Amino acid sequence: MIFAPVLIPPVQQGSARDSRGTRLLAHRFGGVLLFGLVFAGIALATRVALLVKAAPEVTWDASLLAAFAWGALFDVAAAGLVAAPMMVLLAVLPARWFERRWARGLAWVAGFAAVYLLLFTAVAEWTFWDEFGVRFNFIAVDYLVYTTEVIGNIRESYNLPVLLGAVAAGTVLVLGLAARSGGPQAWLGAAPVGAGRRWGLAAAGLAVVITLGAALQEDRLPAFRNNYNRELAKNGVWSLFAAFRNNVLDYEQFYRTRPERVAFDRLRRELVEDGSILLSPDESDTLRYVRNPGPAQRPNVIQITVESLSADFLGIFNPASALTPELDALAARSLVFENFYATGTRTDRGMEALTLSLPPTPGRSMVKRPRNEDMFTLGSVFRSQGYDTAFIYGGFGYFDNMNHYFGQNGYRVIDRNSVAPADVTFANVWGACDGDLFRWTLREADTSAASGRPFHHFVMTTSNHRPYTYPAGKIDLPSKVSGRAGAVKYTDQAIGEFLREAATKPWYKDTVFVIVADHCASSAGKTELPVENYHIPLIIFAPGGQIAPGRIKTLTSQMDYAPTLLGLLNWSYPSRFFGHDVRKIDPADAHALIGNYQKLGHLERGELIVLGPQHDAKTYRYDSHGGAQVPTAPSAYAEDEAISYYQSASILYRRGQYRSVKPDEQLRLAARLVPAARVAVQSPLSNP
Repeated sequence: MIFAPVLIPPVQQGSARDSRGTRLLAHRFGGVLLFGLVFAGIALATRVALLVKAAPEVTWDASLLAAFAWGALFDVAAAGLVAAPMMVLLAVLPARWFERRWARGLAWVAGFAAVYLLLFTAVAEWTFWDEFGVRFNFIAVDYLVYTTEVIGNIRESYNLPVLLGAVAAGTVLVLGLAARSGGPQAWLGAAPVGAGRRWGLAAAGLAVVITLGAALQEDRLPAFRNNYNRELAKNGVWSLFAAFRNNVLDYEQFYRTRPERVAFDRLRRELVEDGSILLSPDESDTLRYVRNPGPAQRPNVIQITVESLSADFLGIFNPASALTPELDALAARSLVFENFYATGTRTDRGMEALTLSLPPTPGRSMVKRPRNEDMFTLGSVFRSQGYDTAFIYGGFGYFDNMNHYFGQNGYRVIDRNSVAPADVTFANVWGACDGDLFRWTLREADTSAASGRPFHHFVMTTSNHRPYTYPAGKIDLPSKVSGRAGAVKYTDQAIGEFLREAATKPWYKDTVFVIVADHCASSAGKTELPVENYHIPLIIFAPGGQIAPGRIKTLTSQMDYAPTLLGLLNWSYPSRFFGHDVRKIDPADAHALIGNYQKLGHLERGELIVLGPQHDAKTYRYDSHGGAQVPTAPSAYAEDEAISYYQSASILYRRGQYRSVKPDEQLRLAARLVPAARVAVQSPLSNP
């Protein structure tokens, strides 16, 4: 019987079951101590389990002992914060509350619920670590917001009845061991305490918890050489609350800065490395005119952004992989960027960089921030030239605020809510299968072409996401049980099928197809920013010959995608993009900006600058072959460049200056560059 301990009489002083331990618990607030012991025990067991799972990646030295010591501190602090409401409740309840039999029974019910929640959290931490290689962070906070998708994902990925049953069994075991110790009975049988003393003790306990919480911050953890060791030092519950609090970080408050004039002066010198002309050279702005020779091309552009497609999955980057025969064959006829990097580790980060050409802002991406309407996006540039622009997504676009962001930045939105039920032949919680998504894309392309307008479609896949399910019979790997390997191979098959169907369309040779990833499949690594886990593919295929096949080895990031694509089409236009057309700069000056929700990185010439939210900056020499990062002496020049990009992006967003440039304004800006007597500017795409 789960609640049989209710029937056990309170422990009497001097009885056979009395011990020093139970005497410590025989107090009105003994329940807080009891909860803390259970909390710390489960937290320690979780840390040990994660250590076993990450054993090949962990550094087995003294830093591991330090990680467990720090972990114990965070466990105690987290236990105190979680127990704070219990302290207040025990102060409020009447002095003889637990003398009532039903009140003791209610306490055991509450205990069961508390232990069950702690064990369920431990299981959730295990699955989160399995997916991301870290303790709870801002991703987990987002998951709490989008409960429909997350709960559905859990149901489709795991045997939920077995999992919940195992957690219940573990809860009974923990309560049974507690009952055998006599601790709960000692607490429930404690002598009454007057109201004044109850409130005094509760106030003292809360003061200790608040003080400890203020003094102990994750940012004060030592800089472990191995990031896995550092993650083990954290407490999952504490990390979840910390991520919730720091979901939006103001750059200028938390990071190193330079005087605004100095930051923008340095940024402007960087921006004109591609030969562009500053239009506001004395202002805090990135506005400039990008000029490209030759006649502007106006093909359709279908951009397929593939969920979690690491470069390592493709045979062209990893000969041992056989998961992408379609993309490998396509690469031979395409322009391939061999050194292309994601700016972040989330889908919304990829969308931010691919559309806005912005550095990865700390905290939330621009896709989910307020005041993200009418920004300067790739879609706004296409739309200003009469293109039909659309965001096509297989899932429900309210997730991650995608519908609002794209809908307010020049794109029509087509998601699962926009199509008829018959248009979905297979789906999981994240969305329709990629085959369905590409069928919708063909239909949208047909409609746009029939209207006589060129089109740009941003297509976002979902199949390469846990639970990794897809239609049966499409590939030689079974759905779900094959895991990510099967999902990658299915997406590859769906892309190949889509391109073969597109080849039958009259608009095919007038279209440029882009295959790019939003981010890598895994972001975990031994370093703060494991650069190798940001390497993704970018393949541009032009069956009509608008863009010649080849290889570009220059270091490139998603931030450079939009200006490079427009440069390949010979467009001249006013720009606010932070990225470059990488073909027009010295490869030695090429760089990549990468980050997670707190750490911001800048990689150039093998030197990696990592900016942190405690106004810190670290410099490493990066080995692109082995991935090693060796601490080195600070470089003021490289640090200034990194700061100028991130700080300027923050300023422009805060002031609402990163806005789209309307067609009439484009004409005026273009005309400013050319004497009217010599050139009549007819279009922003003309080439003065």
